[in-house]
Amino acid sequence: MCSCRKVVTVNDKMQRAYRYALVAPSGRNFDPEFRPELTPKKMLELGVFCGKYMTDCRKEFPTSWFTRAKLSPSGRDCSLNYFGVDASQPLSVWRNKGWIHPDDPRGCDPPPLKWSDLRYVFDIKEDCNGKEAIQA
Repeated sequence: MCSCRKVVTVNDKMQRAYRYALVAPSGRNFDPEFRPELTPKKMLELGVFCGKYMTDCRKEFPTSWFTRAKLSPSGRDCSLNYFGVDASQPLSVWRNKGWIHPDDPRGCDPPPLKWSDLRYVFDIKEDCNGKEAIQA
């Protein structure tokens, strides 16, 4: 339990006057089944959602997450994405699949990703310098 029980009030494009209490230290006491491969900071550095993820809610999260974040100040810019592609799905798809919790309209349960899938793509990017290559 976090001894401070700090209350955060969210006012951004998706929520108005939404309040929640921090009940655990940052980055601690997650559900045992929650085992992400990438931190929010690393995802932002990789330009997730074409640089438009969390651009309107920076005050809510640690400043360090945004130090090297690739963010687009206006519209989506898929050149900011590590892979240079639009790998996003509309929020409506996330809603239809049940990945959105009412308390978190940005999505609390993202689609499952396997690290092995991402590792393979990163290896291709690093080893082939962006050239397509298929190895058996």
